[in-house]
Amino acid sequence: MTGRSGETEALLSVLAGQRRHVLGILDGLDDAALRRPVLPSGWSCLGLVRHLALDVERFWFRAVFLGERDVIASLDAVEDAWQVPPGTPAADVLDGYRAHTARADAIARAAAPDDPLAWWPRELFGEPHLHTLRDLLLHVITETACHAGHLDAARELLDGRRWLVLT
Repeated sequence: MTGRSGETEALLSVLAGQRRHVLGILDGLDDAALRRPVLPSGWSCLGLVRHLALDVERFWFRAVFLGERDVIASLDAVEDAWQVPPGTPAADVLDGYRAHTARADAIARAAAPDDPLAWWPRELFGEPHLHTLRDLLLHVITETACHAGHLDAARELLDGRRWLVLT
């Protein structure tokens, strides 16, 4: 593709690779391992995926980019996204992440890279430092990649597995 949609597709392709990494590094972990905190901060792999679904995909695309009032209004009601509510099946958290990423992709594909953000959470981040869909996509790529690295460390601590290591 060329033009505006080509740029968006290129950014979404990079983001898709990071999302595959997030899910791929967790492949094969059982429910107990997915829920086991391995770092002093206390988050689990499943909690990090829930954070990515709610605080990254949902927040940036639906609240910040689209300005969806129901999502903005619900932000205060969401408890710590890093904690998975007891009794929540791991599959629900992973499927929720997939659903939020699919929705985010649809939102990005329906817009142009230079389209402005609809809302900015000044109380959280001060003056805007992101201004367009392009900025938002680059931010989400960076945040997702950072958290994929966190999951790499957690997985290695859980069972020694490392992502894409040639032996």
